Amino acid sequence: MVTKFSIFVLVFLRLFSFSFLASRELHHNFEINLNNSIATGIEFPQHPSFNVVSSSSSSANSGCSQGNSEKSTTTHSILTEKDEIFYGEIREDEENVIEAVKFHLRHRTGDSVFESTSRDLGRIQTLHTRIIEKKNQNTISRLAKNSEKESSSFELSGKLMATLESGVSHGSGEYFMDVFIGTPPKHFFLILDTGSDLNWIQCVPCYDCFEQNGPYYDPKDSSSFSNISCHDPKCHLVSSPDPPQPCKTENQTCPYYYWYGDSSNTTGDFALETFSVNLTMPSGNSEIKKVENVMFGCGHWNRGLFHGAAGLLGLGRGPLSFSSQLQSLYGHSFSYCLVNRNSDSSVSSKLIFGEDKELLQHPNLNFTSLVGGKENPAETFYYVQIKSVIVGDEVLKIPEETWNLSSQGVGGTIIDSGTTLSYFAEPAYEVIKDAFVNKVKGYPVVEDFPILRPCYNVSGVDNLELPSFGIVFGDGAIWNFPVENYFIKLEPEDIVCLAILGTPHSSMSIIGNYQQQNFHILYDTKRSRLGYAPTRCADA
Repeated sequence: MVTKFSIFVLVFLRLFSFSFLASRELHHNFEINLNNSIATGIEFPQHPSFNVVSSSSSSANSGCSQGNSEKSTTTHSILTEKDEIFYGEIREDEENVIEAVKFHLRHRTGDSVFESTSRDLGRIQTLHTRIIEKKNQNTISRLAKNSEKESSSFELSGKLMATLESGVSHGSGEYFMDVFIGTPPKHFFLILDTGSDLNWIQCVPCYDCFEQNGPYYDPKDSSSFSNISCHDPKCHLVSSPDPPQPCKTENQTCPYYYWYGDSSNTTGDFALETFSVNLTMPSGNSEIKKVENVMFGCGHWNRGLFHGAAGLLGLGRGPLSFSSQLQSLYGHSFSYCLVNRNSDSSVSSKLIFGEDKELLQHPNLNFTSLVGGKENPAETFYYVQIKSVIVGDEVLKIPEETWNLSSQGVGGTIIDSGTTLSYFAEPAYEVIKDAFVNKVKGYPVVEDFPILRPCYNVSGVDNLELPSFGIVFGDGAIWNFPVENYFIKLEPEDIVCLAILGTPHSSMSIIGNYQQQNFHILYDTKRSRLGYAPTRCADA
């Protein structure tokens, strides 16, 4: 059944015209200011924490309980005793068996996809600009000499699992994740994003913050919070604000600045904190697992359409991402299963860190190779190599070089949980769109919907007959999508539209989260592969 979105057309047209003009203005600013910082023009108050001595916060109130005794709580640090930055090291006195972790993904119903589409356009331009300017703060990894030390001798035997939910009810195209941060741990919603690396959360004092569900994170309430000094080598992993803050004293805090599409950005202090998660043991029992010294951004100036989230959890390929920081504890793989965006709000799905043996035994699990990697200037992204596209059993005539990733990191195709729809580089998109136009018969064409096309009036139609759609990868793997993953049904108008768009200002292609619904997606950087298995994520 095609996914349903409740949309009021007149409201959308007003919203879209504003959002599209704003997006065009943003793109124009990017194009004429490629050598200037996006932070230029933002006036930062004299933030006291930019000039303070780095230290742990005072002891916090211990009245918050997780419902578990100290005996059922285990702790891992992702830094070595010498405070080296290589995601952690399994010491001889630690457990031999490393458990994986699993997080639940919960879903909520809500707003239309069109606002997310407008934001996607800004995001795509930002990703492209980062590559061209080579300004991605994680491009030059200072962890290279240590990354080889990551333990490879242990055998994963559990799952670290977190709750995820759709952000549609917040007007967001992303998926949200439950995270417990600090000591004592407090609950926050963070956006799941495989297209960026920095983990960050809105922090007190909040000088310029967006509205979120629940209170802001307050470092003073956590005994495990500690700032990173601006002289610490870890400080070089993040971009500084513009103009840069002078580093006057040895223990002065490390300021950071990170920017996204649609003018979204975050600025604050780079710090360390304890993240608490539910650990599912091989026996099926669960306990609280504490992961200490997670590098994250404590954001005091945060702007953007994050719709109720407290911040963002980066799952990119770079060293700062949550998945990279957990590699020494749970291995080089993580996976998630995104529920249908418009399923019941009580439906949940899961984000899993570590090897998921049940997924690996899935009869319809397919793999394709990840291309690029740490030798690539845009190491944040997970690239796959497309060879061709199939529409209605026809292999479309798209030049193979359209899909290639250059040695400079230009072009290629990424898989991204932070982008809503799928976007294909020109001229591939035009060929794909024309193929659907030529193959869809019997339904009146609707011309008055901007952005999405083709659109068709399917009023009174019980069983839609629409062409199949699939992607053929360079290594021969094929990803076939169900129709509800590439056509959107709009109600009450009874209109369906192709949920694929083009990227005219960028040669990059993106497989977004809308096309990933009801697939269990596996990111395995150890074997440099992407797995995908059709799954009813609500039942996973």
